[in-house]
Amino acid sequence: MQKYGVLSKEEAEEDAKTIEESAFAAADQHYQKEPDGDGSSAVQVYAKESSKLMLEVLKRGPRMKEDGEAAAAEKSAAVHADLFDISGGRRAFIKPILSSIKDQLTEVDLSDFVAGRPEPEALEVMNIFSSALEGCNLRYLNLSNNALGEKGVRAFGSLLKTQNNLEELYLINDGISEEAARAVYELIPSTEKLKVLQFHNNMTGDEGAIAIADIVKLSTMLEDFRCSSTRIGSDGGVVLAGALGKCSHLRKLDLRDNMFGVEAGLALSKSLVAFGDLTEVYLSYLNLEDDGAEALANALKESAPSLEVLEMAGNDITAKGASSLADCIAAKQFLSKLNLSENELKDEGAILIAKAIESGHGQLSEVDLSSNSIRRAGARLLDRLLCLSLDLSC
Repeated sequence: MQKYGVLSKEEAEEDAKTIEESAFAAADQHYQKEPDGDGSSAVQVYAKESSKLMLEVLKRGPRMKEDGEAAAAEKSAAVHADLFDISGGRRAFIKPILSSIKDQLTEVDLSDFVAGRPEPEALEVMNIFSSALEGCNLRYLNLSNNALGEKGVRAFGSLLKTQNNLEELYLINDGISEEAARAVYELIPSTEKLKVLQFHNNMTGDEGAIAIADIVKLSTMLEDFRCSSTRIGSDGGVVLAGALGKCSHLRKLDLRDNMFGVEAGLALSKSLVAFGDLTEVYLSYLNLEDDGAEALANALKESAPSLEVLEMAGNDITAKGASSLADCIAAKQFLSKLNLSENELKDEGAILIAKAIESGHGQLSEVDLSSNSIRRAGARLLDRLLCLSLDLSC
């Protein structure tokens, strides 16, 4: 922002005080209009007002003595803005308002609020917010898209250490390594009420998966677990699969795009039999091959009576594995989406799948068997069977 000029210390303090007073007044006025709210929307108004006024000051640059009256008018700018930019000027101004309403907060979304900032600055901001929110009783916390790493997770230590009643926790695209995953496990005192846990797109690896497994073991109320694109291999997959066996309430499971292999697939099949409430399962790109796919299909056939979504794309499944899959699919009359693309089903396997859904499956609206080396003869029969069973216009 130096192209706009540098404010003196005295001028910056004066502007900061005026911005704080104006933003707080706007937020307070908004809060008074919704006394039964949790205060979160008032914080948003405060953030928008502060952001707008800070940007106005920074763009205005240093003012001359004779511009005093004009500058004062500028500081009463409109409150509507879409960006809360805490990268310029003082950051501690947000702490008092957060601290004042933290007892009313139940949901906090801090996703993508320091991404791209220099590490010292980002850690400072995290510490400010963590300290301000320490002791609040949250059911929902989203820290996604902030490239946290272990340092970032520990910067939120004051907040995390006081969370005993979390129901939803999102750590997506946060650079959650082995050390960071271990820090999450160490800091959060209880996950007994956790229903949603998402770690998508991280660099967790096998050792990190073991730390996540420790969290999962204590989260027996989990209904939605996502640990996709996290570089977990066979060893970590086996441990994680075993931990999931404790989560009998699971409704949605997403483990896509990891390197589990057959052994982890077999381990997961042993846990799947406990998932009577499972409605969505995403197991694509796990290197399951026929043996892993067959074990999982057999397990799903005996559980998850209300399964609606089944994805097992990109697992090198051939016609051999398709036989067990077909038996499983035939038993799932509530299926609405089936994705078996990018396998090696060929004509024989694809026809087995098509026959499995030839009758029933009235809710099935999406079937993907693309990139399966299906030739013309198989495609024609597949087309006829699917059109008849799904009552499609062909």
